[in-house]
Amino acid sequence: MAIFGAANAGRILIAVVLVWLLLILFIGGPLLRRNDSDYSAINGENAELILARLSRATSELSALKAQNEELRNLLQNYIPLEVQIKKATNVLNDESHGTQSIETLKQFEETRRKLSFNVNELWHYLRTHFNSSVMNTITEHRNNLLYDINFLEKRDFSLKKKELRDLAALVNKAIKDLQNPKDCSSAKKIVCQLNKGCGFGCQLHHVAYCLITALATGRTLILNSHQWRYASSAIRTKKSVNSRWDLVFKPLSDTCTDDSGSSRGAWRGNDDHMQVIDIPIIDTLRPRPPFLPLAIPEQLSQKLQTLHGAPIAWFIGQIVRFIMRPSPELEDYLNKAKARLKFKTPIVGVHVRRTDKVGTEASYHTLAEYMQFVEDYYNKLELFNERNGVVKKVERNVYLATDEPSIWNSEVKQYEKQGYNFIGDSNIAKTASLSNRYSFDSLKNIILDIWLLSESDHLVCTFSSQVCRLAYELMQTRGVDNKDLKIDWSDAFISLDDIYYFGGQSEHNQIAILSHKAKDKQEIDFKVGDTIGIAGNHWNGFSKGVNRRSQQNGLYPGFKTIEEVKTAYFKAFDEI
Repeated sequence: MAIFGAANAGRILIAVVLVWLLLILFIGGPLLRRNDSDYSAINGENAELILARLSRATSELSALKAQNEELRNLLQNYIPLEVQIKKATNVLNDESHGTQSIETLKQFEETRRKLSFNVNELWHYLRTHFNSSVMNTITEHRNNLLYDINFLEKRDFSLKKKELRDLAALVNKAIKDLQNPKDCSSAKKIVCQLNKGCGFGCQLHHVAYCLITALATGRTLILNSHQWRYASSAIRTKKSVNSRWDLVFKPLSDTCTDDSGSSRGAWRGNDDHMQVIDIPIIDTLRPRPPFLPLAIPEQLSQKLQTLHGAPIAWFIGQIVRFIMRPSPELEDYLNKAKARLKFKTPIVGVHVRRTDKVGTEASYHTLAEYMQFVEDYYNKLELFNERNGVVKKVERNVYLATDEPSIWNSEVKQYEKQGYNFIGDSNIAKTASLSNRYSFDSLKNIILDIWLLSESDHLVCTFSSQVCRLAYELMQTRGVDNKDLKIDWSDAFISLDDIYYFGGQSEHNQIAILSHKAKDKQEIDFKVGDTIGIAGNHWNGFSKGVNRRSQQNGLYPGFKTIEEVKTAYFKAFDEI
Protein backbone atom coordinates (compact mmCIF):
# COMPACT_ATOMS: atom_id res chain seq x y z
CA MET A 1 0.00 0.00 0.00
CA ALA A 2 2.75 2.46 0.98
CA ILE A 3 4.89 1.54 -2.09
CA PHE A 4 1.97 2.08 -4.47
CA GLY A 5 1.25 5.45 -2.88
CA ALA A 6 4.87 6.54 -3.09
CA ALA A 7 5.01 5.68 -6.82
CA ASN A 8 1.91 7.77 -7.46
CA ALA A 9 3.37 10.68 -5.56
CA GLY A 10 6.54 10.40 -7.68
CA ARG A 11 4.58 10.54 -10.93
CA ILE A 12 2.70 13.61 -9.65
CA LEU A 13 6.01 15.31 -8.86
CA ILE A 14 7.38 14.64 -12.41
CA ALA A 15 4.12 15.91 -13.96
CA VAL A 16 4.30 19.16 -12.01
CA VAL A 17 7.90 19.73 -13.12
CA LEU A 18 6.90 19.20 -16.80
CA VAL A 19 3.97 21.61 -16.44
CA TRP A 20 6.38 24.10 -14.90
CA LEU A 21 8.78 23.84 -17.90
CA LEU A 22 5.94 24.13 -20.43
CA LEU A 23 4.65 27.22 -18.66
CA ILE A 24 8.13 28.78 -18.87
CA LEU A 25 8.30 28.07 -22.63
CA PHE A 26 4.77 29.39 -23.15
CA ILE A 27 5.42 32.63 -21.32
CA GLY A 28 9.03 33.15 -22.33
CA GLY A 29 8.83 31.72 -25.91
CA PRO A 30 7.77 34.96 -27.65
CA LEU A 31 10.70 36.75 -26.05
CA LEU A 32 13.18 34.20 -27.38
CA ARG A 33 11.82 34.44 -30.96
CA ARG A 34 12.15 38.24 -31.27
CA ASN A 35 14.95 39.78 -33.54
CA ASP A 36 16.68 43.13 -33.24
CA SER A 37 14.12 44.95 -35.39
CA ASP A 38 11.34 43.72 -33.14
CA TYR A 39 13.07 45.12 -30.12
CA SER A 40 13.55 48.49 -31.74
CA ALA A 41 9.79 48.71 -32.27
CA ILE A 42 8.99 48.22 -28.70
CA ASN A 43 7.57 51.37 -27.24
CA GLY A 44 6.96 52.30 -23.62
CA GLU A 45 3.47 50.72 -23.62
CA ASN A 46 4.81 47.34 -24.84
CA ALA A 47 7.59 47.45 -22.29
CA GLU A 48 5.04 47.83 -19.49
CA LEU A 49 3.05 44.87 -20.87
CA ILE A 50 6.14 42.65 -20.96
CA LEU A 51 7.14 43.67 -17.48
CA ALA A 52 3.65 42.77 -16.26
CA ARG A 53 3.90 39.36 -17.96
CA LEU A 54 7.30 38.73 -16.42
CA SER A 55 6.01 39.71 -12.99
CA ARG A 56 3.02 37.34 -13.32
CA ALA A 57 5.27 34.52 -14.55
CA THR A 58 7.62 35.01 -11.63
CA SER A 59 4.68 34.89 -9.22
CA GLU A 60 3.32 31.70 -10.80
CA LEU A 61 6.76 30.11 -10.75
CA SER A 62 7.05 30.90 -7.03
CA ALA A 63 3.68 29.25 -6.40
CA LEU A 64 4.70 26.18 -8.39
CA LYS A 65 7.94 26.03 -6.45
CA ALA A 66 5.98 26.03 -3.19
CA GLN A 67 3.69 23.27 -4.53
CA ASN A 68 6.75 21.30 -5.62
CA GLU A 69 8.21 21.58 -2.12
CA GLU A 70 4.90 20.48 -0.62
CA LEU A 71 4.80 17.43 -2.91
CA ARG A 72 8.39 16.62 -2.02
CA ASN A 73 7.51 16.67 1.69
CA LEU A 74 4.47 14.53 1.00
CA LEU A 75 6.58 11.99 -0.88
CA GLN A 76 9.10 11.85 1.95
CA ASN A 77 6.41 11.45 4.63
CA TYR A 78 4.07 9.14 2.75
CA ILE A 79 5.43 5.84 4.07
CA PRO A 80 4.70 6.58 7.77
CA LEU A 81 1.13 7.59 6.84
CA GLU A 82 -0.33 4.88 9.09
CA VAL A 83 1.39 6.51 12.02
CA GLN A 84 -0.19 9.84 11.10
CA ILE A 85 -3.63 8.21 10.82
CA LYS A 86 -3.16 6.60 14.24
CA LYS A 87 -2.27 9.98 15.76
CA ALA A 88 -5.32 11.56 14.13
CA THR A 89 -7.54 8.78 15.45
CA ASN A 90 -6.18 9.27 18.97
CA VAL A 91 -6.96 12.96 18.75
CA LEU A 92 -10.51 12.24 17.57
CA ASN A 93 -11.06 9.73 20.37
CA ASP A 94 -9.58 11.93 23.08
CA GLU A 95 -12.36 13.61 25.03
CA SER A 96 -10.29 16.78 25.43
CA HIS A 97 -10.08 17.27 21.64
CA GLY A 98 -13.17 15.55 20.24
CA THR A 99 -16.37 17.47 19.54
CA GLN A 100 -18.57 14.35 19.81
CA SER A 101 -21.34 14.57 22.40
CA ILE A 102 -23.42 11.99 24.21
CA GLU A 103 -26.53 13.26 22.43
CA THR A 104 -25.08 12.58 18.96
CA LEU A 105 -23.88 9.12 20.06
CA LYS A 106 -27.33 7.87 21.08
CA GLN A 107 -28.52 6.64 17.68
CA PHE A 108 -25.18 4.99 16.90
CA GLU A 109 -25.03 3.15 20.25
CA GLU A 110 -28.64 1.99 20.11
CA THR A 111 -28.17 0.72 16.55
CA ARG A 112 -24.97 -1.11 17.47
CA ARG A 113 -26.63 -2.83 20.41
CA LYS A 114 -29.70 -3.72 18.35
CA LEU A 115 -27.45 -5.25 15.69
CA SER A 116 -25.71 -7.40 18.31
CA PHE A 117 -29.05 -8.48 19.78
CA ASN A 118 -30.42 -9.43 16.36
CA VAL A 119 -27.35 -11.52 15.53
CA ASN A 120 -27.79 -13.47 18.76
CA GLU A 121 -31.56 -13.84 18.28
CA LEU A 122 -30.92 -15.27 14.81
CA TRP A 123 -28.36 -17.67 16.29
CA HIS A 124 -30.85 -18.85 18.93
CA TYR A 125 -33.41 -19.42 16.18
CA LEU A 126 -31.00 -21.40 13.99
CA ARG A 127 -29.66 -23.60 16.80
CA THR A 128 -33.18 -24.96 17.34
CA HIS A 129 -33.48 -25.89 13.63
CA PHE A 130 -30.09 -27.30 12.64
CA ASN A 131 -27.88 -30.14 13.82
CA SER A 132 -24.59 -29.60 15.61
CA SER A 133 -22.35 -30.01 12.54
CA VAL A 134 -24.19 -27.25 10.69
CA MET A 135 -24.34 -25.08 13.82
CA ASN A 136 -20.57 -25.24 14.25
CA THR A 137 -20.18 -23.27 11.02
CA ILE A 138 -23.07 -20.95 11.84
CA THR A 139 -21.66 -20.28 15.32
CA GLU A 140 -18.22 -19.48 13.94
CA HIS A 141 -19.83 -17.10 11.47
CA ARG A 142 -21.83 -15.47 14.30
CA ASN A 143 -18.70 -15.07 16.44
CA ASN A 144 -16.91 -13.41 13.54
CA LEU A 145 -19.78 -10.95 13.13
CA LEU A 146 -19.79 -10.25 16.86
CA TYR A 147 -16.08 -9.47 16.72
CA ASP A 148 -16.72 -6.77 14.12
CA ILE A 149 -19.66 -5.40 16.13
CA ASN A 150 -17.52 -5.47 19.27
CA PHE A 151 -14.90 -3.40 17.43
CA LEU A 152 -17.54 -0.69 16.88
CA GLU A 153 -17.96 -0.48 20.66
CA LYS A 154 -14.49 1.06 20.87
CA ARG A 155 -15.75 4.23 19.18
CA ASP A 156 -15.45 7.21 21.58
CA PHE A 157 -14.35 4.79 24.29
CA SER A 158 -12.69 7.41 26.51
CA LEU A 159 -15.66 9.75 26.27
CA LYS A 160 -18.18 7.03 27.12
CA LYS A 161 -16.13 5.76 30.04
CA LYS A 162 -15.78 9.26 31.48
CA GLU A 163 -19.49 9.98 31.11
CA LEU A 164 -20.48 6.67 32.74
CA ARG A 165 -18.00 7.24 35.58
CA ASP A 166 -19.44 10.71 36.15
CA LEU A 167 -22.98 9.32 36.09
CA ALA A 168 -22.12 6.66 38.67
CA ALA A 169 -20.46 9.28 40.89
CA LEU A 170 -23.52 11.49 40.60
CA VAL A 171 -25.90 8.70 41.69
CA ASN A 172 -23.61 7.74 44.57
CA LYS A 173 -23.40 11.37 45.74
CA ALA A 174 -27.17 11.76 45.58
CA ILE A 175 -27.60 8.66 47.76
CA LYS A 176 -25.00 9.79 50.31
CA ASP A 177 -26.46 13.31 50.52
CA LEU A 178 -29.97 11.94 50.97
CA GLN A 179 -28.89 9.44 53.62
CA ASN A 180 -26.95 12.00 55.63
CA PRO A 181 -29.22 15.04 56.08
CA LYS A 182 -27.95 18.11 57.89
CA ASP A 183 -30.59 17.74 60.61
CA CYS A 184 -31.91 14.21 61.19
CA SER A 185 -34.54 15.38 63.67
CA SER A 186 -36.34 17.48 61.05
CA ALA A 187 -35.57 15.38 57.95
CA LYS A 188 -38.38 13.64 56.11
CA LYS A 189 -37.96 9.86 56.38
CA ILE A 190 -39.13 6.54 55.01
CA VAL A 191 -38.99 3.51 57.32
CA CYS A 192 -38.34 0.09 55.80
CA GLN A 193 -38.71 -3.14 57.76
CA LEU A 194 -36.27 -5.92 56.82
CA ASN A 195 -38.62 -8.74 57.72
CA LYS A 196 -39.72 -10.08 54.35
CA GLY A 197 -40.10 -13.87 54.47
CA CYS A 198 -37.81 -14.87 51.63
CA GLY A 199 -34.17 -15.60 50.78
CA PHE A 200 -31.13 -13.32 50.70
CA GLY A 201 -31.54 -12.07 47.14
CA CYS A 202 -35.20 -11.30 47.69
CA GLN A 203 -34.44 -9.41 50.90
CA LEU A 204 -31.69 -7.35 49.27
CA HIS A 205 -34.05 -6.41 46.45
CA HIS A 206 -36.61 -5.39 49.10
CA VAL A 207 -34.07 -2.94 50.57
CA ALA A 208 -33.27 -1.75 47.03
CA TYR A 209 -36.97 -0.99 46.45
CA CYS A 210 -37.01 0.96 49.73
CA LEU A 211 -33.99 3.04 48.70
CA ILE A 212 -35.50 3.68 45.25
CA THR A 213 -38.64 4.98 46.98
CA ALA A 214 -36.47 7.19 49.20
CA LEU A 215 -34.65 8.66 46.18
CA ALA A 216 -37.90 9.30 44.31
CA THR A 217 -39.59 11.02 47.26
CA GLY A 218 -36.51 12.80 48.60
CA ARG A 219 -36.72 11.13 52.00
CA THR A 220 -33.95 9.58 54.13
CA LEU A 221 -34.27 5.80 54.36
CA ILE A 222 -34.31 4.34 57.87
CA LEU A 223 -33.73 0.58 57.73
CA ASN A 224 -35.02 -1.48 60.64
CA SER A 225 -33.03 -4.72 60.32
CA HIS A 226 -33.59 -6.18 63.81
CA GLN A 227 -35.95 -8.84 62.48
CA TRP A 228 -33.66 -9.94 59.64
CA ARG A 229 -33.80 -13.70 59.13
CA TYR A 230 -30.01 -14.00 58.69
CA ALA A 231 -27.42 -14.14 61.43
CA SER A 232 -28.56 -15.43 64.80
CA SER A 233 -28.86 -12.82 67.54
CA ALA A 234 -26.18 -14.73 69.47
CA ILE A 235 -23.58 -13.87 66.84
CA ARG A 236 -21.72 -10.69 67.59
CA THR A 237 -18.27 -9.36 66.85
CA LYS A 238 -15.99 -7.96 69.52
CA LYS A 239 -16.99 -4.47 68.42
CA SER A 240 -20.44 -3.22 69.31
CA VAL A 241 -22.97 -3.14 66.49
CA ASN A 242 -26.36 -1.54 66.16
CA SER A 243 -28.02 -4.41 64.34
CA ARG A 244 -27.36 -7.71 62.63
CA TRP A 245 -27.04 -5.85 59.32
CA ASP A 246 -23.89 -4.15 60.57
CA LEU A 247 -22.13 -7.48 60.90
CA VAL A 248 -21.74 -7.65 57.14
CA PHE A 249 -22.65 -4.28 55.64
CA LYS A 250 -21.91 -0.67 56.36
CA PRO A 251 -24.81 1.37 57.77
CA LEU A 252 -26.98 3.12 55.18
CA SER A 253 -26.38 6.39 57.04
CA ASP A 254 -23.56 7.81 59.14
CA THR A 255 -25.71 10.50 60.74
CA CYS A 256 -29.39 9.53 60.65
CA THR A 257 -30.67 6.19 62.01
CA ASP A 258 -33.48 7.42 64.25
CA ASP A 259 -36.97 6.84 62.83
CA SER A 260 -38.73 9.29 65.14
CA GLY A 261 -40.57 12.37 63.90
CA SER A 262 -43.31 14.88 64.65
CA SER A 263 -45.83 13.01 62.48
CA ARG A 264 -45.99 9.47 61.17
CA GLY A 265 -48.24 7.36 58.96
CA ALA A 266 -48.48 4.55 56.43
CA TRP A 267 -47.86 5.09 52.71
CA ARG A 268 -50.83 6.70 50.97
CA GLY A 269 -49.14 8.22 47.93
CA ASN A 270 -49.82 11.84 48.94
CA ASP A 271 -47.80 12.05 52.12
CA ASP A 272 -45.85 15.30 51.74
CA HIS A 273 -47.34 16.62 54.98
CA MET A 274 -46.06 13.60 56.95
CA GLN A 275 -42.51 13.60 58.35
CA VAL A 276 -42.17 9.81 58.71
CA ILE A 277 -43.76 7.24 56.38
CA ASP A 278 -43.80 3.47 56.83
CA ILE A 279 -43.79 1.56 53.55
CA PRO A 280 -44.93 -2.03 53.00
CA ILE A 281 -43.34 -4.61 50.69
CA ILE A 282 -43.51 -3.76 46.99
CA ASP A 283 -46.18 -6.40 46.31
CA THR A 284 -48.76 -4.68 48.53
CA LEU A 285 -47.82 -1.04 47.89
CA ARG A 286 -51.00 0.93 47.04
CA PRO A 287 -51.32 3.22 45.25
CA ARG A 288 -48.45 2.22 42.98
CA PRO A 289 -46.25 5.20 42.11
CA PRO A 290 -44.72 5.67 38.63
CA PHE A 291 -41.12 5.47 39.91
CA LEU A 292 -41.18 1.73 40.69
CA PRO A 293 -38.93 -0.48 38.54
CA LEU A 294 -38.64 -0.74 35.60
CA ALA A 295 -38.58 3.10 35.59
CA ILE A 296 -35.31 5.02 35.64
CA PRO A 297 -34.86 8.65 36.79
CA GLU A 298 -35.88 10.98 33.98
CA GLN A 299 -33.01 13.29 34.93
CA LEU A 300 -30.50 10.54 34.01
CA SER A 301 -32.43 9.04 31.13
CA GLN A 302 -30.78 10.60 28.06
CA LYS A 303 -27.22 9.77 29.05
CA LEU A 304 -28.03 6.39 30.57
CA GLN A 305 -29.88 5.14 27.49
CA THR A 306 -26.93 6.18 25.35
CA LEU A 307 -24.22 4.67 27.52
CA HIS A 308 -25.80 1.39 28.58
CA GLY A 309 -27.82 -1.41 27.01
CA ALA A 310 -29.84 -2.18 30.18
CA PRO A 311 -30.49 1.17 31.91
CA ILE A 312 -32.69 -0.25 34.66
CA ALA A 313 -30.15 -2.98 35.54
CA TRP A 314 -27.41 -0.32 35.68
CA PHE A 315 -29.50 1.94 37.92
CA ILE A 316 -30.49 -0.84 40.31
CA GLY A 317 -26.86 -2.00 40.25
CA GLN A 318 -25.80 1.38 41.66
CA ILE A 319 -28.46 1.06 44.38
CA VAL A 320 -27.43 -2.50 45.28
CA ARG A 321 -23.73 -1.64 45.28
CA PHE A 322 -24.34 1.09 47.84
CA ILE A 323 -26.46 -1.22 50.00
CA MET A 324 -23.91 -4.07 49.87
CA ARG A 325 -20.84 -2.05 50.83
CA PRO A 326 -19.02 -4.62 53.00
CA SER A 327 -18.12 -4.01 56.61
CA PRO A 328 -14.35 -4.10 57.33
CA GLU A 329 -14.68 -7.65 58.71
CA LEU A 330 -16.62 -8.91 55.70
CA GLU A 331 -14.29 -7.18 53.26
CA ASP A 332 -11.36 -8.95 54.88
CA TYR A 333 -13.20 -12.28 54.61
CA LEU A 334 -14.03 -11.70 50.91
CA ASN A 335 -10.45 -10.78 50.00
CA LYS A 336 -8.99 -13.80 51.80
CA ALA A 337 -11.56 -16.16 50.27
CA LYS A 338 -10.89 -14.80 46.78
CA ALA A 339 -7.17 -15.38 47.26
CA ARG A 340 -7.74 -18.87 48.70
CA LEU A 341 -9.94 -19.90 45.79
CA LYS A 342 -7.38 -18.50 43.31
CA PHE A 343 -10.04 -16.58 41.43
CA LYS A 344 -8.60 -15.45 38.07
CA THR A 345 -9.66 -14.35 34.60
CA PRO A 346 -10.80 -15.14 32.01
CA ILE A 347 -13.62 -16.75 33.91
CA VAL A 348 -17.28 -17.59 33.40
CA GLY A 349 -19.53 -17.44 36.46
CA VAL A 350 -22.06 -20.28 36.65
CA HIS A 351 -24.85 -20.20 39.21
CA VAL A 352 -26.86 -23.42 39.57
CA ARG A 353 -29.90 -22.90 41.80
CA ARG A 354 -31.88 -25.98 42.80
CA THR A 355 -33.30 -27.03 46.23
CA ASP A 356 -36.37 -24.87 47.03
CA LYS A 357 -36.64 -23.24 43.57
CA VAL A 358 -37.09 -26.40 41.52
CA GLY A 359 -40.70 -27.33 40.92
CA THR A 360 -42.06 -24.04 42.26
CA GLU A 361 -40.37 -21.05 40.61
CA ALA A 362 -37.98 -22.77 38.19
CA SER A 363 -37.28 -25.96 36.25
CA TYR A 364 -34.49 -28.42 36.92
CA HIS A 365 -31.38 -27.83 34.79
CA THR A 366 -28.37 -30.14 34.55
CA LEU A 367 -24.86 -28.71 34.63
CA ALA A 368 -24.56 -29.74 30.96
CA GLU A 369 -27.21 -27.17 30.04
CA TYR A 370 -25.07 -24.42 31.57
CA MET A 371 -21.79 -25.73 30.19
CA GLN A 372 -22.89 -25.59 26.55
CA PHE A 373 -23.00 -21.81 26.91
CA VAL A 374 -19.71 -21.75 28.82
CA GLU A 375 -18.12 -23.58 25.88
CA ASP A 376 -19.76 -21.17 23.46
CA TYR A 377 -18.30 -18.18 25.34
CA TYR A 378 -14.77 -19.58 25.30
CA ASN A 379 -15.01 -20.52 21.60
CA LYS A 380 -16.01 -16.93 20.88
CA LEU A 381 -13.14 -15.62 23.02
CA GLU A 382 -10.63 -17.76 21.12
CA LEU A 383 -11.93 -16.46 17.79
CA PHE A 384 -11.63 -12.89 19.09
CA ASN A 385 -8.05 -13.60 20.11
CA GLU A 386 -7.25 -15.05 16.70
CA ARG A 387 -8.65 -11.95 14.99
CA ASN A 388 -6.43 -9.87 17.29
CA GLY A 389 -3.35 -11.96 16.43
CA VAL A 390 -3.17 -13.69 19.82
CA VAL A 391 -2.18 -17.36 19.41
CA LYS A 392 -2.05 -18.36 23.09
CA LYS A 393 -4.68 -20.93 24.06
CA VAL A 394 -7.34 -19.61 26.44
CA GLU A 395 -7.47 -21.08 29.95
CA ARG A 396 -11.09 -22.13 30.54
CA ASN A 397 -11.90 -21.13 34.12
CA VAL A 398 -15.37 -21.56 35.65
CA TYR A 399 -16.53 -20.14 38.98
CA LEU A 400 -19.27 -22.48 40.19
CA ALA A 401 -21.79 -21.22 42.76
CA THR A 402 -24.55 -23.62 43.77
CA ASP A 403 -26.80 -24.68 46.62
CA GLU A 404 -26.44 -28.34 45.60
CA PRO A 405 -23.16 -29.89 46.94
CA SER A 406 -23.53 -33.11 44.92
CA ILE A 407 -22.84 -31.26 41.66
CA TRP A 408 -19.15 -31.13 42.59
CA ASN A 409 -18.92 -34.91 42.78
CA SER A 410 -21.42 -36.07 40.17
CA GLU A 411 -21.29 -33.48 37.34
CA VAL A 412 -18.08 -31.43 37.47
CA LYS A 413 -15.48 -34.16 36.86
CA GLN A 414 -16.41 -34.88 33.23
CA TYR A 415 -15.76 -31.23 32.34
CA GLU A 416 -12.49 -31.13 34.25
CA LYS A 417 -11.38 -33.99 31.96
CA GLN A 418 -12.22 -31.74 28.99
CA GLY A 419 -9.81 -29.09 30.27
CA TYR A 420 -12.08 -26.84 32.33
CA ASN A 421 -10.73 -25.46 35.60
CA PHE A 422 -13.48 -25.17 38.20
CA ILE A 423 -13.06 -22.61 40.97
CA GLY A 424 -15.27 -22.78 44.04
CA ASP A 425 -15.85 -24.73 47.21
CA SER A 426 -18.31 -27.55 47.86
CA ASN A 427 -18.38 -26.52 51.53
CA ILE A 428 -19.93 -23.21 50.47
CA ALA A 429 -22.71 -25.20 48.78
CA LYS A 430 -23.30 -27.11 52.03
CA THR A 431 -23.90 -23.87 53.95
CA ALA A 432 -26.47 -22.91 51.30
CA SER A 433 -28.58 -25.99 51.99
CA LEU A 434 -32.05 -25.43 53.44
CA SER A 435 -31.02 -26.59 56.91
CA ASN A 436 -28.09 -24.12 57.12
CA ARG A 437 -29.34 -21.30 54.91
CA TYR A 438 -29.83 -18.66 57.61
CA SER A 439 -26.59 -19.25 59.51
CA PHE A 440 -23.89 -16.59 59.68
CA ASP A 441 -21.51 -18.75 57.59
CA SER A 442 -24.21 -19.11 54.94
CA LEU A 443 -24.71 -15.34 54.93
CA LYS A 444 -21.02 -14.64 54.34
CA ASN A 445 -20.75 -17.31 51.65
CA ILE A 446 -23.77 -16.21 49.65
CA ILE A 447 -22.36 -12.68 49.60
CA LEU A 448 -19.03 -14.14 48.44
CA ASP A 449 -20.78 -16.05 45.65
CA ILE A 450 -22.63 -12.94 44.47
CA TRP A 451 -19.51 -10.76 44.40
CA LEU A 452 -17.41 -13.32 42.53
CA LEU A 453 -20.20 -14.05 40.05
CA SER A 454 -20.43 -10.31 39.38
CA GLU A 455 -16.66 -10.12 38.79
CA SER A 456 -16.77 -12.87 36.15
CA ASP A 457 -16.34 -12.04 32.46
CA HIS A 458 -19.59 -13.77 31.56
CA LEU A 459 -22.55 -15.03 33.59
CA VAL A 460 -24.51 -18.23 32.90
CA CYS A 461 -27.45 -18.72 35.27
CA THR A 462 -31.23 -18.57 35.61
CA PHE A 463 -32.79 -15.14 36.02
CA SER A 464 -35.60 -16.79 37.98
CA SER A 465 -33.02 -16.70 40.81
CA GLN A 466 -32.69 -13.41 42.69
CA VAL A 467 -29.06 -14.27 43.46
CA CYS A 468 -28.34 -14.46 39.75
CA ARG A 469 -30.08 -11.12 39.13
CA LEU A 470 -28.16 -9.51 42.01
CA ALA A 471 -24.88 -10.66 40.47
CA TYR A 472 -25.96 -9.31 37.07
CA GLU A 473 -26.93 -5.94 38.58
CA LEU A 474 -23.60 -5.61 40.39
CA MET A 475 -21.80 -6.58 37.18
CA GLN A 476 -23.30 -3.49 35.50
CA THR A 477 -21.49 -1.20 37.95
CA ARG A 478 -18.19 -2.24 36.39
CA GLY A 479 -16.56 -0.50 33.43
CA VAL A 480 -15.60 2.79 35.07
CA ASP A 481 -12.14 1.81 36.35
CA ASN A 482 -9.12 2.63 34.21
CA LYS A 483 -8.19 -1.06 33.94
CA ASP A 484 -11.61 -2.05 32.52
CA LEU A 485 -11.61 -2.65 28.76
CA LYS A 486 -15.39 -3.03 28.63
CA ILE A 487 -17.90 -0.34 29.54
CA ASP A 488 -21.30 -1.91 28.99
CA TRP A 489 -21.81 -5.36 30.57
CA SER A 490 -25.50 -5.66 29.72
CA ASP A 491 -24.90 -8.47 27.20
CA ALA A 492 -22.45 -10.47 29.37
CA PHE A 493 -24.96 -13.14 30.37
CA ILE A 494 -26.98 -16.17 29.35
CA SER A 495 -30.16 -17.03 31.26
CA LEU A 496 -31.56 -20.51 30.90
CA ASP A 497 -35.06 -19.33 31.76
CA ASP A 498 -36.39 -15.81 32.42
CA ILE A 499 -35.43 -12.46 31.03
CA TYR A 500 -34.20 -9.85 33.53
CA TYR A 501 -36.88 -8.50 35.86
CA PHE A 502 -37.32 -6.89 39.26
CA GLY A 503 -39.77 -8.61 41.63
CA GLY A 504 -42.97 -6.55 41.94
CA GLN A 505 -42.06 -4.43 38.90
CA SER A 506 -44.50 -2.45 36.78
CA GLU A 507 -45.35 -3.81 33.34
CA HIS A 508 -42.48 -4.53 30.95
CA ASN A 509 -43.28 -3.32 27.44
CA GLN A 510 -41.67 -3.38 24.02
CA ILE A 511 -42.52 -1.36 20.90
CA ALA A 512 -43.02 -2.98 17.48
CA ILE A 513 -40.70 -1.59 14.80
CA LEU A 514 -41.84 -4.13 12.19
CA SER A 515 -45.31 -5.53 11.63
CA HIS A 516 -45.95 -9.24 12.12
CA LYS A 517 -48.59 -11.61 10.78
CA ALA A 518 -49.11 -14.74 12.84
CA LYS A 519 -48.08 -17.92 10.99
CA ASP A 520 -49.96 -20.26 13.36
CA LYS A 521 -52.28 -20.17 16.37
CA GLN A 522 -49.36 -19.79 18.78
CA GLU A 523 -48.23 -16.45 17.33
CA ILE A 524 -49.76 -12.97 17.55
CA ASP A 525 -50.30 -10.17 15.02
CA PHE A 526 -49.10 -6.62 15.51
CA LYS A 527 -48.57 -3.38 13.63
CA VAL A 528 -45.67 -0.96 13.70
CA GLY A 529 -45.97 1.12 16.85
CA ASP A 530 -48.00 -1.44 18.82
CA THR A 531 -47.03 -1.93 22.47
CA ILE A 532 -46.18 -5.53 23.34
CA GLY A 533 -46.13 -6.60 26.98
CA ILE A 534 -43.28 -9.12 27.13
CA ALA A 535 -43.60 -12.10 29.47
CA GLY A 536 -40.39 -13.88 28.51
CA ASN A 537 -37.90 -14.91 25.86
CA HIS A 538 -37.96 -18.56 24.77
CA TRP A 539 -34.36 -18.23 23.53
CA ASN A 540 -35.31 -19.73 20.14
CA GLY A 541 -35.87 -16.49 18.24
CA PHE A 542 -39.32 -15.97 19.75
CA SER A 543 -40.59 -14.14 22.80
CA LYS A 544 -43.96 -14.44 24.50
CA GLY A 545 -46.20 -11.51 25.24
CA VAL A 546 -49.48 -9.69 24.78
CA ASN A 547 -50.43 -7.04 22.23
CA ARG A 548 -51.73 -4.24 24.46
CA ARG A 549 -53.94 -2.97 21.62
CA SER A 550 -55.62 -6.21 20.56
CA GLN A 551 -55.10 -8.15 23.83
CA GLN A 552 -53.88 -11.08 21.71
CA ASN A 553 -51.49 -13.28 23.69
CA GLY A 554 -48.80 -15.51 22.19
CA LEU A 555 -45.39 -15.77 20.52
CA TYR A 556 -43.64 -13.20 18.34
CA PRO A 557 -40.14 -12.76 16.80
CA GLY A 558 -38.08 -10.66 19.19
CA PHE A 559 -36.10 -8.87 16.47
CA LYS A 560 -39.25 -6.99 15.43
CA THR A 561 -39.40 -5.04 18.70
CA ILE A 562 -37.32 -2.65 20.80
CA GLU A 563 -37.42 -1.97 24.53
CA GLU A 564 -39.70 0.73 25.89
CA VAL A 565 -37.66 2.59 28.50
CA LYS A 566 -39.83 4.07 31.23
CA THR A 567 -38.77 7.20 33.08
CA ALA A 568 -40.08 8.90 36.21
CA TYR A 569 -39.31 11.96 38.29
CA PHE A 570 -36.88 11.38 41.19
CA LYS A 571 -36.70 14.22 43.69
CA ALA A 572 -33.16 13.34 44.82
CA PHE A 573 -31.83 14.20 41.35
CA ASP A 574 -33.52 17.61 41.21
CA GLU A 575 -30.26 19.56 41.03
CA ILE A 576 -28.90 17.74 37.96
